[in-house]
Amino acid sequence: MTKTRYPIFVTGYTIIFLGEMPMGVRAAAKSLRSIYQLKVTLKGIRPPIWRRFLIASTASLADVHTILQIVIGWTDSHLHEFTKGRDRYGMPDEDFPEDIYDEAKYRLDQVLKEEKEKLIYTYDFGDGWEHDVVLEKILPFEADAKLPLCLKGSRACPPEDIGGVPGYAMFLEAISDPKHPEHDSMLEWIADDTGDTFDPERFDLDEVNNLLQE
Repeated sequence: MTKTRYPIFVTGYTIIFLGEMPMGVRAAAKSLRSIYQLKVTLKGIRPPIWRRFLIASTASLADVHTILQIVIGWTDSHLHEFTKGRDRYGMPDEDFPEDIYDEAKYRLDQVLKEEKEKLIYTYDFGDGWEHDVVLEKILPFEADAKLPLCLKGSRACPPEDIGGVPGYAMFLEAISDPKHPEHDSMLEWIADDTGDTFDPERFDLDEVNNLLQE
């Protein structure tokens, strides 16, 4: 009878066990990863736009980028990067490969190791949207957990290409005041851009989680 091989990855090495994996090894393998509870908040907006979600600690920063785009509501139409201190993570430029670490090669738990540590996530260098990404809790890993999972959030994501924080403030002022000189043009623009009206207080948790599971 052919014995089953169980690969365990430990800090860059692979240990192969034949037959049934020992209980102690299973526990050790499980302890190598955790569930991270993160909170992302869009900087400069009041009342705040934020999301709280769960993610595997072993997710790559490239995966974190994709998840942030979904939970916040962006469309991944612009460049982005993560920063922690002086370290920058993102998609390397072929002409300047040493300027930024490749986000696909770094796990979340290599960058955020303790509760309350945070990353800055910048999206769209033109509009300059900055987000605080805070590690709120490190939870035990559960094999049957559905990850990633958004737990809660508040307020709608701003429209793309609105002009950053000041542009968004002017947009909200225009659409909320029928007497504003740009009221009609802004309503027409957002309808053409999104195919719908814009409610700055809207956040649909079920919709976000459905997108995360696709």
